[in-house]
Amino acid sequence: MMQKRFAYQAASALMLVALAACSAVPTSAPATVGVNTLPEIPAPAPVTLAAGTTALLVLDINSAVCQPNPACLATVPAIVSLISKARAAKVPVLYSTTVSPSGPPPMLSAVAPQPGEPVVSTRANKFTGTNLEELLKQLKAETLVIVGSAANGAVMYTSFHANTRGFTVVVADDGISSPAAISTQVARYQVLNQPGFINAANTPLADKKVTLSRGDLITFK
Repeated sequence: MMQKRFAYQAASALMLVALAACSAVPTSAPATVGVNTLPEIPAPAPVTLAAGTTALLVLDINSAVCQPNPACLATVPAIVSLISKARAAKVPVLYSTTVSPSGPPPMLSAVAPQPGEPVVSTRANKFTGTNLEELLKQLKAETLVIVGSAANGAVMYTSFHANTRGFTVVVADDGISSPAAISTQVARYQVLNQPGFINAANTPLADKKVTLSRGDLITFK
């Protein structure tokens, strides 16, 4: 009986050794390549947009999201400039703010909405639980220009949802931010590579996809 047990244990040990050998990575296998290399992001593209069918979305430039974040505050001048350009061209400007137990945090005074400019309040995806899509349809908007923070939150998720609802999107690169620079870089990549809505080459105004542009490269006519 003892001999059979020893034989069984020996056979089991040999089997484990064999399995380990089969699953081991060969010593000649190359090291993982590119794991720490970020994909190249195409340069922002110039775009010319029809004022009558375009809307500008300013997402969460408020006291809770933007005020504590130096990277966000650094984008405010570019956002202010783009808002001024949009208003001058009679492009509708719509805002979002976040939710909190004490109520929606106010927008920073530099980018505050003017009377009649709508504000929706929700979490990252600004279409969820709001009338944003209805407002955009009332305005006959077909193309959305988006700025805001966080890039990997409100900007990314709202852009994707907009594409699913048939909108073409332009993200102004100098008007987006996140507390961590890597998060903004990830968002730049993701908005151009969203499954089902890929515009990896950043072709300007690819239909129902995202174009990465910049405030000074955006023209309303």
